[in-house]
Amino acid sequence: QVQLVESGGGLVQPGEWLRLSCAVSENIFNFNVVGWYRQAPGGQRELVATINVGGVTEYADSVKGRATILRDGLSNTVDLQMISLRPEDTAVYYCNARRLRSNYWGQGTPVTVSS
Repeated sequence: QVQLVESGGGLVQPGEWLRLSCAVSENIFNFNVVGWYRQAPGGQRELVATINVGGVTEYADSVKGRATILRDGLSNTVDLQMISLRPEDTAVYYCNARRLRSNYWGQGTPVTVSS
């Protein structure tokens, strides 16, 4: 069973930065795409950033220029670094990994951006 464990969430002030990390229980290159999604209170889960096996990245328009997705094949981690955080970035952030016919999610880590 594939496990994804997120860490790094918490309370941050507007304008600050944070780095979320996702530990994957198997080689991340076994997946076609790994990435991060988020779900704000009362909202739907939405893409934040993904990276495919070839290294191509995709970012939501709302985070372009503020977010960077990073992967490490030695530690099998997928990190999301975000700068210039805004209150509207407040959400539960979920790690995702998918391959043919399989889609895996972590439990989520909450991020609150507030002064």
